[in-house]
Amino acid sequence: MDEPSTNRQLRPGLVLLGLCLAAYVINLDITIVNVALPTLVRETRATTTDLQWVVDAYSLVFAALVLVMGSLSDRFGRKGTLLAGLGVFAVASLAGSLCSSVNELIAARAVMGVGAAMIFPSTLSLISNIFVERGPRARAIGLWGATAGVGIATGPIIGGWLLEHFWWGSIFVFLVPVAIVVGTLVAFAVPPSRDPRRRPIDWRGFVLSSAGMGLLVFGVIEAPDWGWGSTSTLIAIAGGVMILAAFIVVERQTVDPMLDVELFKNPRFTAASGSVTIAFFALSGFIFLTTQYFQFVKSFTPFGAGIRLLPVAASVAIGSVAGTKLAVKIGNKVVVASGLLLFCGGLLWVSDASANTSYGVIAMQMVLIGGGMGLTSAPATEAVMGAVPKEKAGVGSAVNDATRLFGATLGVAIIGSVAASLYVSRLGSTIPPDLPARAVTAAKGSVGGAIVASHVLDRLGYVRPALELRHTAIGAFMHSLAGGCRVAGGVAFVGAVLAATLLPARPRKPIELEAGTLSSPERSPIEVEAPA
Repeated sequence: MDEPSTNRQLRPGLVLLGLCLAAYVINLDITIVNVALPTLVRETRATTTDLQWVVDAYSLVFAALVLVMGSLSDRFGRKGTLLAGLGVFAVASLAGSLCSSVNELIAARAVMGVGAAMIFPSTLSLISNIFVERGPRARAIGLWGATAGVGIATGPIIGGWLLEHFWWGSIFVFLVPVAIVVGTLVAFAVPPSRDPRRRPIDWRGFVLSSAGMGLLVFGVIEAPDWGWGSTSTLIAIAGGVMILAAFIVVERQTVDPMLDVELFKNPRFTAASGSVTIAFFALSGFIFLTTQYFQFVKSFTPFGAGIRLLPVAASVAIGSVAGTKLAVKIGNKVVVASGLLLFCGGLLWVSDASANTSYGVIAMQMVLIGGGMGLTSAPATEAVMGAVPKEKAGVGSAVNDATRLFGATLGVAIIGSVAASLYVSRLGSTIPPDLPARAVTAAKGSVGGAIVASHVLDRLGYVRPALELRHTAIGAFMHSLAGGCRVAGGVAFVGAVLAATLLPARPRKPIELEAGTLSSPERSPIEVEAPA
């Protein structure tokens, strides 16, 4: 820690519990909302675009603000930023539970993204400042990464149970007391920490990073509707890239920059960040499709779908803990590359699934995917944080979080776009003739819309057309699921090759940097990588 200001005896186990639970709140939110997407289709008639915005409004604001919040936490205090973020998150969750329309829910999700941007980088930066030796730090980051698996497991189960007993807003009500309890533990157990040097605020960096990340992610989110080659998409994405390029130029010229862009010259930092991006790209696209597969194709209840996600959740948690231990022993290169290959294999296996695939086979597929995710994400995060001076851990953690968010948003947008295109194409060529126009429109909107329309037809006495519509829509969805998983698997394979080529095996012992490079005389030593 940089500036502990408490005389209480530090209890590392309790500190780590508080920080992991704070990270758990964010992971829980993501999965608990995903399991509610089919319910939103049925109860609010949300389209696929609406569903993507329920997920992506949160990601957009989170991505736009995470670098700023990480830097502010270094300057003003990581613990205080974390507690304030939990407060914002709790209030926005309560507001989300009271929404009466999809648009209101999207707005509440955006405010929840503000809270998440304050919470997530603070947790990881506090871990890096409390657990300063590589072995304990790796174990702590492994447990921190395992919270993703716990969130994947408990989010759908809790969300499914709530959706079966209450209205869809109950999932957001549940998050309020969780955030309050976690905040109380953090306030009691976690000591204050901040960068000991009072650096001036880099306002230009704040504005440029927020605008660049926000515009880039917005372009990616809207691309499936606008068209990937449309003028609007190209302007948004190119504009975001240009603003981020200006951000890099400004940061290189700033005496006390928000982000040391020289970090990206460090192959350990850059290759590990890329691996995290790719892992979350593949995972988010997979979960987006799988929740619909379980509920619309397999007809599982929300709670049943949550229970059946346990294999992927448990394997993420186990892989995260084991992966960081292995990274210390045999090096990050082998572990991360192997994780991405395992991930690729699981996704390609899923692409051969059918509507009749047994759950036993699905569970084995999810174990491969979850294990690959755990072996990739946590060891790569350990590599990222090991390359950042501890007094700048907040912004270093924010970079790691930004890569997660960008990968996740890109995964939902690209894989969702590929799947939607394949679904509409296959449906258009196979949909039964003479269906009511309203049923056809609903079916083209999403597989959930097709299932709802088939139920309506069934109740009206059109039994055979309803059965044909369900059969056709499920066939089209399985075609889209296969295509989406192949895209995700291909990206994971490319990531494995890049990790094997570019990610150094392990860091060397810390050395002081020469004047004029990454660090100023006040900064801590930083790890320099061993040759790949």
